[in-house]
Amino acid sequence: MSIELHTNDGLVTITTDVIATIAGGTAVECYGIVGMASKSQIKDNIAEILRKENYSRGIVVRQEDGKLHIDLYIIVSYGTKISEVAHNVQSQVKYTLSQSLGLAIDSVNIFIQGVRVEKE
Repeated sequence: MSIELHTNDGLVTITTDVIATIAGGTAVECYGIVGMASKSQIKDNIAEILRKENYSRGIVVRQEDGKLHIDLYIIVSYGTKISEVAHNVQSQVKYTLSQSLGLAIDSVNIFIQGVRVEKE
């Protein structure tokens, strides 16, 4: 799936993998995030931290009625306030996608897949 933007100069097509990679990179830079989790591992009850090249496996980009929705599956750090971390990720992802791609994001949904103690 891809998103098409019509500009004065022509058509720009952005794949959902590009959107997911930017969203994942932004999310893991936020305080309190240990990493991204795979959305397919929910069934197995295992939350494996994804590497940078696999961020799109932990993110679902949906377009419904012309509106863009992003679902992020993340692992948070133990001892952080989960609601604040989730809110921070939502606002950062929305802002970054708006600034870098010019996309209006309708919703950023956060799914906490695990809590990890970070090694110092």
